[in-house]
Amino acid sequence: MVVAVLVAVALGAGAALGASRILVERSRVAGAADAAALAAADVVAGLVAGTSCEAAGRLATANGARLDGCSVDGAVVTVRVSSSVGLVPVSASATAGPPPPGSSPPAGSP
Repeated sequence: MVVAVLVAVALGAGAALGASRILVERSRVAGAADAAALAAADVVAGLVAGTSCEAAGRLATANGARLDGCSVDGAVVTVRVSSSVGLVPVSASATAGPPPPGSSPPAGSP
């Protein structure tokens, strides 16, 4: 009985550790997507020289992710990046660009 309980506890701890690794990777990939989208939007806005999707790819790679998609619609850029934890794929997307017309700044903004 004691061995069965120890095995169950070990399996539960292993599953929790695996799930936490996936959640950490998801957060890291989301950050990579945000950085890649912002880099591409800087290129579209003319703040940085280069090609928007190439800039997104460089930032995604620098953050340990892979650029899977990049689309530019006017001044708005949407990217999709991915990575994996073992055999589990993890992906995220992000959009960057100017605020929509008619939107007001958040309260307390300068």
